[in-house]
Amino acid sequence: MEIDLNTKIYDLLKEYPFLEDELIKINPKFKKLKNPVLRRTIARVAGIKQAAIVGGMEPLDLLNKIRRLVGKEEIENIEDNEQKEEKSFPIWATKEPKAIVNGNKLLDEGENPLSYINKILKDFEKGDVLLLETDFKPAPLIDEFLKRGYEVFSAKESEDKFLTYIKK
Repeated sequence: MEIDLNTKIYDLLKEYPFLEDELIKINPKFKKLKNPVLRRTIARVAGIKQAAIVGGMEPLDLLNKIRRLVGKEEIENIEDNEQKEEKSFPIWATKEPKAIVNGNKLLDEGENPLSYINKILKDFEKGDVLLLETDFKPAPLIDEFLKRGYEVFSAKESEDKFLTYIKK
């Protein structure tokens, strides 16, 4: 199995089940991988790069730790065309959200955040905003909503609180 920044966490854990505990040792934020809902849903769409962002890590650092654990050579450098600059808070995100969703609570209750948010967004009018609160940057969800044509902005409010705005 080739392991790069796009390798899905689900596939990685299927091939190397021992990595679940190792990932939690690398970063305690990865303990969410024990959640069966997250494992069946988000882990299927989240790559190593997105997992690193969720964990507040450099993607190349996480990639190389994983590669070492499975006996593969480290990668020295990866071309990443994404801009590193922080976007400023968009005007549309200052609008009163039509709905506020606690992502951690959903996961704790065994809900699929992606499905739950999709149901809510179906009833939104164009321009309505949903606020997702989590204790991590929900990179896989952000990428999914961007792919679907939504505007998304995520900001770290405090050490354990991210606010992610999704505009229909």
